[in-house]
Amino acid sequence: MKTSKRFRVRAGGPMACFTRPEMKAERMSYEVMTPSAARGVLEAILWKPAIRWQVHEIAVLAPVKWTSFRRNEVNSRAVVGKFDYVADEDRAQRNTVALRDVDYAITASFSLVPGKAGSEDNVRKFEEMFERRLEKGQFFHAPYLGCREFAARVEPMGEDLRPVDLEVERRPLGLVFYDFEFGESTRPLFFEAYLDRGVLHVPGRDEVLKQNGGRP
Repeated sequence: MKTSKRFRVRAGGPMACFTRPEMKAERMSYEVMTPSAARGVLEAILWKPAIRWQVHEIAVLAPVKWTSFRRNEVNSRAVVGKFDYVADEDRAQRNTVALRDVDYAITASFSLVPGKAGSEDNVRKFEEMFERRLEKGQFFHAPYLGCREFAARVEPMGEDLRPVDLEVERRPLGLVFYDFEFGESTRPLFFEAYLDRGVLHVPGRDEVLKQNGGRP
């Protein structure tokens, strides 16, 4: 067996911002967590070169609430080897439209990566490692909800929690960011998303690549 069982993880917090990539000057969040942000939460708990996470579903457990505020951001990206950068001289005040009081249930599994999994690596070993770290609240780095300053509370998913909007079928969300495809060039991948009875169903990577014209 090279694919794990499916895990259900609860992730929430007072603030979240899953930034839409088309918004350049101002931050504007998607209304639900994106698959790449969910994968980031899982990798904060357990990341190994030998495994690759696949998010299957993201259930919205709390009503969507918005908030907006202004904050200082720098205009430039960090440059490796440059040490004379002065942040105070490169700041700009920008508006952020974010989510508040968010709560999600992430359903995901992982698979072994061919060529990177060693002879001693197996699925059960990493399943036990993930379950143990999740129960103890252990992380490689602090999990966050879109932006690093929006810390996430992460715990095993309870059985009695249910998504919101259970009566609403297939509410369209438009194109949602899936992840990056790395090849000769790096490109973003998107998929046509729907919130079906409070659950965002995430297609597999091959299906998303097909929707985006195949591999580069």
